[in-house]
Amino acid sequence: MPSDSPDPALRALELRRLIERANYQYYIQDQPEISDLEYDRLLRELQEIEEAHPELRTSDSPTQRIGAPLQGRLPKVEHLVPMLSLDNAFNDDELREWAARTVRLAGEDAQRAGYTAELKIDGSAVGLTYERGVFVRGATRGNGTVGEEVTLNLRTVHDVPLRLNTPNPPELVEIRGECYMPFDSFEQLNDQRRRDGEPVFANPRNSAAGSLRQLDPLVTAQRRLRFFGFSVAAPPDVRLPFTTQWELLDTLHSWGIAIDPHRRACATLDDVIEFVRTVEHTLRAELNFGIDGVVVKVNPLAIQEELGDAGREPRWAIARKFAPDIAVTRLLSIEINVGRTGALNPYARLEPVEIGGAMVKLATLHNEKLIRDRDLRVGDWVQVKRAGEVIPQVIGPLPERRDGTEREWAMPGRCPRCDTPVERDLDQAAVYCPNVACPARQLEGLVHFVSRSAMDIRGLSYARIQQLLDAGMVRDPADIFALRAEQVASLERFADKSAENLLDAIAAAKQQPLWRLLNGLGIRHVGTGAAQLLARHFETLETLAGATEEDILAVRGVGGIIAHSVVSYFANETTKTLIEKLRAHGVNFTEPVVHRTNGRSSLSGKTVVITGTLPTLSRTAATELIEGAGGHVTSGVSKSTSFVVVGADAGSKLETARKLGIETIDEAELLRRVGLDSKNSE
Repeated sequence: MPSDSPDPALRALELRRLIERANYQYYIQDQPEISDLEYDRLLRELQEIEEAHPELRTSDSPTQRIGAPLQGRLPKVEHLVPMLSLDNAFNDDELREWAARTVRLAGEDAQRAGYTAELKIDGSAVGLTYERGVFVRGATRGNGTVGEEVTLNLRTVHDVPLRLNTPNPPELVEIRGECYMPFDSFEQLNDQRRRDGEPVFANPRNSAAGSLRQLDPLVTAQRRLRFFGFSVAAPPDVRLPFTTQWELLDTLHSWGIAIDPHRRACATLDDVIEFVRTVEHTLRAELNFGIDGVVVKVNPLAIQEELGDAGREPRWAIARKFAPDIAVTRLLSIEINVGRTGALNPYARLEPVEIGGAMVKLATLHNEKLIRDRDLRVGDWVQVKRAGEVIPQVIGPLPERRDGTEREWAMPGRCPRCDTPVERDLDQAAVYCPNVACPARQLEGLVHFVSRSAMDIRGLSYARIQQLLDAGMVRDPADIFALRAEQVASLERFADKSAENLLDAIAAAKQQPLWRLLNGLGIRHVGTGAAQLLARHFETLETLAGATEEDILAVRGVGGIIAHSVVSYFANETTKTLIEKLRAHGVNFTEPVVHRTNGRSSLSGKTVVITGTLPTLSRTAATELIEGAGGHVTSGVSKSTSFVVVGADAGSKLETARKLGIETIDEAELLRRVGLDSKNSE
């Protein structure tokens, strides 16, 4: 209970004790005694005390690690059977030594029985639990015994069937496999992040793992993960319909589980070694996903059981790892790409070199700091790594090979595209072109402006916008709203009907809420979340444009970098011209006012589920309304659900709500509760 003491030092001490106790109960004991709401209230009170009395802030205060434990809020799950790791063989001799050990332990049968060889997918291991054929739970590998539950995220992976395709499924089974991100999905993800002015991900493996552990399944769904199954675990009393690893894979395939299509049944170890060489030197370069080796398994499950485990590794399987793909070549130049937000991103132009079957001419350098820290110079001989990653990376220079002709590199002081003097972020980490009319920023900026996360104008693809730019029909976002049907129809591959549909979509976009416009404008550091916070607080674009940094800092959740960026953006003369053009075209500059009762948002503290197709609102729009009114949208119905919004073709969530006695409402009632009606919500 809160202390009655007015002494802020004593209260801060007590709050830290209460918060740390709650952390221990939640993360270590998995037995929380207080609600998330109460936890947030305690933490907020401590923050306020430390802000008012900075001298009371300690290095071990819970406020100093806010945000870090968010991933830990994923529930813990114990696997049916521990998920073991694999021993590694880095050459053929080590592989032969492993095979010889299996013979010593299980006799000649271990060798005569043959092997399966499967690609070692470079992703994140997961377990899928099915009860009577229905997918009920998914978890990361974790420590092998206990993982984190990511069921909702795995449900977004299309390779994961929600029901096994068999009339006689096992009572309980856990299917193990690897979640991975294909190369093309990884490239598209990084392209989008560049357009959004966000840092790119290093490799598909880390991206897959991070995507799986997102707290919002919508984010995971956008990452387009894939899945390959490779093993099955079940309780001892569950009989499984296979006796070999090869039959196991065939069974998974028949159940509707994706499996590695390149797997090979090998009669001898020499067959395995030949397959490994084929994969490493030929197949690997043709794949659309990363691999880092081949997993070799003794085929009969009975012999696998006889061989057993050695600690945390099975004796019956081993990973024949590939050598990392590293090559040495010369760094010809360091060049600059200017992104949507004006960020100057350096990249390396290399003397062409073959790495992993692909010819590499360009490599990422990430940022100016990396170049400086690694002392990279133009003309250096450098090591370049690919190792299954889509974007080659410069590891570092070979200083011993320098001959004195190498040149140090410095970030240009002016934009290489428009010659505007560049500026640095407050933290000096990034350099950017402040000219919003910079030609390098036009295309990427327009693509972002019409994207689903911004103004959501369907029909304006990357190629279409390039057409409009080439034809001189648009130069900035406001020009989109000035397009005429006959102009659009005159473009190649644009029929009258598609031109009409596009004009309708553009007209509808004029009524989008303010936060979408803010996000679309491409203000540095202002993404979807910050745009929503700013729009709800200031309510009109005019008010925000006239705000000072101090005004913006008063918005909870908005920091100094964002405040400075917003003020700088609206102070720019080009921005002012753009805003007036948007106003002249009738673009909405206001955010819908959230209905409040007694000073509180109308849905404050409410947990809401949406099911079925609503008459006028998309799922995204309904979610925005609920969250804007202080509510929280979840995907599953439980006893903590406040009410369920029901549309046409509602599924099992409606039945669950009825069984639990949870209130159900329609779209019209939702609009009434947030202070809108169907007319003014459109």
